[in-house]
Amino acid sequence: MPNMTILEAAEHFGVSKEAIHNRVRRGSLSVVVVDGIKLVEINTQTKTTSVQKAKTQTKRVSTAYDDKYYKLLEEQNSKLQAKVEKLESETRTLRDQKEEMLIQERIKIERIYKDKDEQLKNILSSISSQFMLNAPLQEEEEHVEVEIEEDNSSDSEVISLKKYLKSNKVSRKKSDKIKEKFKKRAKKDNRIIVMDKKYYINPSKYDYKDLLK
Repeated sequence: MPNMTILEAAEHFGVSKEAIHNRVRRGSLSVVVVDGIKLVEINTQTKTTSVQKAKTQTKRVSTAYDDKYYKLLEEQNSKLQAKVEKLESETRTLRDQKEEMLIQERIKIERIYKDKDEQLKNILSSISSQFMLNAPLQEEEEHVEVEIEEDNSSDSEVISLKKYLKSNKVSRKKSDKIKEKFKKRAKKDNRIIVMDKKYYINPSKYDYKDLLK
C-alpha cells in the first residue's frame, strides 16, 4: 500500500486536492506523517473500485436513458402507425365515394340520353305517322268531294255547308252563327254529314230551316 502526498493522491484519483482533504476528513482515506510530511495511504484497489463504481453508474444511467429513448420511439412509432392507418382508411373511403359518384353520374347521363332518344323516336314516329296518314286523307277527301258533287244528277243532292252558304250569298257573320249551330248539333242530328271536320247537307232530302236561320 503506497503512500502519496496530497498532490500525488489528487493526480492519482484525478480529483482536486480539496477533494482529497475532504476524503481524509471523512475517513475514507488514511493519513500518516513521515518526517513531518502528511502522506495519504493509498489502496491500489481504491481507484479500481471507484472507477468500476463510476462505470457501473454510468452504465446504469446509459441503460436507463436508452430504455427511455426506445420507449419514446416506440410510442411515437405507434402514434405514427395509427395516423397512417387512419389516413389510409380515409383515402379508401374517399376513393369509394368518388367511384360511387362517377357511377351515379354515368347512370344519370345514360338515363338522360335514353329519355332524349325515346322522345326523339316518339317525335319522329308521330311526324312519320302524321305524314303517312295525311296524304291518303287528302286524296280521300278530294275523292269524296268529287263523288258528292258528281252525285247531283241523282235524287240525293249532298253539298258542303260552306258551298251551300256561299251559293246562297249568306253573310260572313250569319255563316259563322250557322256553322256554330251545326257544330253543336252534328253528333246528334242525322241530317248532318261530318267528314274530316267538314259539314255536308242534303237539302233535297232534309229540311234545315231550323239550323239556317
